[in-house]
Amino acid sequence: MIYFDHNATTPIDDRVLDAMLPFLKIFYGNPSSLYRHGRIAGGAIDAAREQLSALLGVQPGQIIFTSGGTEANNLALATLAPQAGLAVSAIEHPSVIEPALHLKSLGHELTLLNVDANGLITQDAIDEVVRLKPGLVSIMLANNETGVVQNIAHYADQLRAHGIGIHTDAVQALGKIPVDFNRLGAHLMSLSSHKIYGPKGCGALVFEKSVAIKPVLLGGGQEQGFRAGTENVAAIVGFGKAAELAKIELAERHAYLLKLRTLLEHSLSAIPGLTIFAEQAGRLPNTVQIGIDGVDGEMLLMQLDQKSIAVSSGSACASGQREPSPVLVAMGVKAVQAKSAIRISLGKANTEAEIFEFIKQLKSLNVKG
Repeated sequence: MIYFDHNATTPIDDRVLDAMLPFLKIFYGNPSSLYRHGRIAGGAIDAAREQLSALLGVQPGQIIFTSGGTEANNLALATLAPQAGLAVSAIEHPSVIEPALHLKSLGHELTLLNVDANGLITQDAIDEVVRLKPGLVSIMLANNETGVVQNIAHYADQLRAHGIGIHTDAVQALGKIPVDFNRLGAHLMSLSSHKIYGPKGCGALVFEKSVAIKPVLLGGGQEQGFRAGTENVAAIVGFGKAAELAKIELAERHAYLLKLRTLLEHSLSAIPGLTIFAEQAGRLPNTVQIGIDGVDGEMLLMQLDQKSIAVSSGSACASGQREPSPVLVAMGVKAVQAKSAIRISLGKANTEAEIFEFIKQLKSLNVKG
């Protein structure tokens, strides 16, 4: 199979699996226990926290391990003060949009930040937020569909100057571009392990110490009292190892993925009626979202699947929907064209030969070049 859906999930790195196995088979103690097996498990969590903190440029105590990016996003939005307003960009992941709508139903004022045709937050939107002064603004660092990277540091400077908190969902950015928490200037940042060749079921919320975290899970006092529940030790160890590898290999991965993406886009340019969404914007090195006139994206996805090629029609967390992508609609893309969209997201094990085979099969499906 040719796997071109790394923004949905990545295959676990063999080195990550090797690091995890002892904590599945040998050191299975509860990390809260005081005997040796428990202390070893607890020490492994501490080590993973240090590995992740080294990648992000933060202190280990600023990291709360969660079950994934979705929980981290929900925990971040739960910091919103009573009666405070909330603003989120119109292109956020459902795990930000849905809790935001829930908060709106509880009486919080909700503002959606507009984006331009390239999927970038507009200055008018930031100016409006500054005028409204919500308690928290949530803007993703890199979009999971288009790959567009937002200038979070620029926004954060403006928002901080007016005492407005900022959260960024950096799930897609981590491991693909440099992610330095302090340089971004955010108060809160969400991450996920399985997007960087780590295991599923593990994520993290990074927080500035000035932020008052409000636990959404109570009962055990784990994770500094911010996230109750026995830690998924093996997954956390895997996340730590994946972060360590991402730090070491980031420049090499970025250069290789950008080379593949450039080849892919050059090859796609020969297909008439094909649009690369947000082509002029700064994007992740691995992500290309396209639309083809007269082609149904989900039908094309299934046809490619029959040829053992895996791509996506948008967010994996919103699969099965027949509505056009809210991200593309927010960018002003017409519904018919938005429904033609498929996303190709490359990974470190992909090859040029796979790019050529994909183009060959795409053209064979009456998508002529």
